[in-house]
Amino acid sequence: MTAVDPALRATRTTCPYCGVGCGVVADRDVAGALTVRGDPLHPANFGRLCAKGSALAETIGLEGRLLEPMVNGRAATWDAALDHVANGFSEAIRQHGPDSVAFYVSGQLLTEDYYAANKLMKGFVGSANVDTNSRLCMASSVAGHRRAFGADTVPGVYADLDEADLIVLVGSNAAWCHPVLFQRMMANKRERGARMVVIDPRRTATAESADLFLPIAPGTDTALFCGLLAHLADTGALDYAYINSHTGGFAAALARARDIAPDMAATAKATGLDPSGVASFFDWFAATTRTVTCTSQGVNQSAQGTDKVDAIINCHLATGRIGRPGMGPFSLTGQPNAMGGREVGGLANQLAAHMGFSDVEIERVGRFWGAPRMATREGLKAVQMFEAIEAGHIKALWVMATNPAVSLPRAGAMRDALRRLELFVVSENVISNDTVDAGAHVRLPAAAWGEKDGTVTNSERRITRQRAFLPVPGEAKPDWWIVAEMARRMGFGAAFAYRSAADVFREHAALSAFENAGTRDFDIGGLAGVSDTDYEVLAPAQWPLRADETAPQSRFFADGGYFTPDRKARFVAPERPGLREATTEAFPFRLNTGRVRDQWHTMTRSGMSPRLALHCVEPFVEVHPADARAAGLSADGFARVATRHGEAILKVVVSDGQRPGSLFVPIHWSDATASMARVGDLVGPATDPHSGQPEAKATPAAIAPVAFASRGFALTRGRVTWPPGTWWARVAVTAGSGYWLATNDPPATWQQTARGILGEPVELAEYVDAPRGLYRAAAFVEGRLDGCVFIGPSEAPPQWDAVRDLFGAEAIAPAQRRMLLSGKSAGSLPDAGPLICSCFGVGLNVIRGALHSGAAANVEDIGKALRAGTNCGSCLPELKRIVQGSVNERVAAV
Repeated sequence: MTAVDPALRATRTTCPYCGVGCGVVADRDVAGALTVRGDPLHPANFGRLCAKGSALAETIGLEGRLLEPMVNGRAATWDAALDHVANGFSEAIRQHGPDSVAFYVSGQLLTEDYYAANKLMKGFVGSANVDTNSRLCMASSVAGHRRAFGADTVPGVYADLDEADLIVLVGSNAAWCHPVLFQRMMANKRERGARMVVIDPRRTATAESADLFLPIAPGTDTALFCGLLAHLADTGALDYAYINSHTGGFAAALARARDIAPDMAATAKATGLDPSGVASFFDWFAATTRTVTCTSQGVNQSAQGTDKVDAIINCHLATGRIGRPGMGPFSLTGQPNAMGGREVGGLANQLAAHMGFSDVEIERVGRFWGAPRMATREGLKAVQMFEAIEAGHIKALWVMATNPAVSLPRAGAMRDALRRLELFVVSENVISNDTVDAGAHVRLPAAAWGEKDGTVTNSERRITRQRAFLPVPGEAKPDWWIVAEMARRMGFGAAFAYRSAADVFREHAALSAFENAGTRDFDIGGLAGVSDTDYEVLAPAQWPLRADETAPQSRFFADGGYFTPDRKARFVAPERPGLREATTEAFPFRLNTGRVRDQWHTMTRSGMSPRLALHCVEPFVEVHPADARAAGLSADGFARVATRHGEAILKVVVSDGQRPGSLFVPIHWSDATASMARVGDLVGPATDPHSGQPEAKATPAAIAPVAFASRGFALTRGRVTWPPGTWWARVAVTAGSGYWLATNDPPATWQQTARGILGEPVELAEYVDAPRGLYRAAAFVEGRLDGCVFIGPSEAPPQWDAVRDLFGAEAIAPAQRRMLLSGKSAGSLPDAGPLICSCFGVGLNVIRGALHSGAAANVEDIGKALRAGTNCGSCLPELKRIVQGSVNERVAAV
């Protein structure tokens, strides 16, 4: 482990959120206060950060941290805990064989952690049952790359987004999910005139900036790109020299494309798109050599995701638009180290260093590791793994740095399955989350971001150091250390005698070059001999980094050289598109899931930031206006969304950007942050036959209104438990927790509840108006607002902006205190409205005020006056809509 220098004031490291891999600089002042800013020297972001990255300093703290090992709910020493785990795994292997145990790991791990876990399971336990939550986000891209290229190779680099003349975004809301990259795309549009096409069932924030938006029907991406391939052939836009020299299988792929979508009219019919939009897209693609097609979860998270990926790749291979500046297919990775996990074989169907389960590769990896019992076949992919737990075939499971009880399909059933394990081990930062609370027998405290040391790899194959700038608290340890200690206790200590993350990295680099000689894409042999000192100062670098190369390549495949036996790419003839689960009269909608702008995964980290909490404060379902009318739903009301697998109760957002017949629900809320909002409970188990990735975008669903008599909010210093039947959603606020509430209980019940929750304050002020359904209570301690509960009728719920500001203050003035229970804000506390710009805390009412006063007339003016939109840019689409709404109001008034 690398010791943190007490005198250190600035540390260059990487952001722990998405796969863009932004460099950040963590600054600590003399008193230890932390700020986090973008690293201007990092080539992934050049100093830019999104709202989540900008708020990282707000997520550093020890509240809720797991700081010591625990066995069966009791504190234990590391020796006792690891002995217990090693004995349990060894006994399960002895009785039931190596396939009775499994690891489920994460793109949140560093590469060194990932490598150690993969090596232990596949080389020494003798099973390939180690899979990753990256299976849920990018496995279809991996499978598509391997089918087409012979290896999991991302051909392009971020600079291609700067140099493209046409950028096609398929199933990617990059404005919210990869905002730093999206700003590079927008700069290209402004400065070079690049055009942008967005293909998505929803009109997302990304679509707001598109030159052409194609609201495609769910599951029909393959048909669209088959139609494009046929059109390219019919209009003479193919590069036959490239096809003939560097590819195979073109004729079969083109024949299949013609069978699926022979012309524009057939394509439009198959995809539910307007024929003119299809024609424009096809014509632009055919005429634009420098074209980049970016894909993300909308493509990957599908039971036909691999075919979608390859249908897109087919169009780039057929035009020779790959591996050259400004062109190529580009997978935008979801997690900070999903790519690093791919490098070390973190997926159950791969071995380390991009090797697979051929006899030659099994023998090669086993020989390098000196492995006594190499796995000889692929392991269980994530959904299969948890189904095997459910069936009782897997007896012992170790989960590292992920929350499958929230994120997996059929999450409720998977939570029940975890309770049946004979041994359930979790390595975590937090003492409680949905997975830990599903019956973990052993909890191992892992080092968190800011404390751990190693490397990550971003979406453009760039390896960057993640450095420690905080001391490791309590008994927490790095994940690679925990795995190595486990291996030692199982009798494999000699192969895991690592003293540092640098030791693990050197071995990982050496394996990448072992018997390679250019036959495998992943090779960082040039770093295999890096010293501890050089590892510490390692600059960001893209692979391959071969030991004998003086000029490393940045792109792949411009001149062929694929990683197939004949070094030619493979065109893939996709299956006919179609969704696995059909809608029915009982479940007539398609449920689409995804992210919101300012939150991340299950909010374990991002949910700690009061600033990020203000953008989307409650779990919601987005519905098209026509569907809302037909179902009797009202905007800002509630709805029950149900599938064959589970149900949730969510706030209703009515939006004409939502496709009719589809529902959209964010993935982030869990039982730790809301009463009934785990979207994983609703998602079905259908998976792609090639990648094993689950279909998270098109589960058949139903929706119906839910009525609550009263709504309100509470502010508390700690987390609380609400009465049964209460709908609640928790967000971080300064110095405590905020709760949005909905209930059918009368004010008298809430008077009892509030007194129990607010405890024994020095002073409790209450206001009760039972006939009007009003209850308000505020607790004061030494002049400070210590907590409050406000409940009112659903048609006129109390608003919390002014009260929330008072809650964060050290003390409140008498006038403010007098106004508090009136439900009105004091004059000194203007209501900023819903948060629009997280980076600078600018609310909707403030922006509207600037527009109405004449202080601003457009988005650029808003940036100058209020700074909104001038940092990460992820709020720019919303700012454009606000400006347009203001213009429309003025026109209507005239």
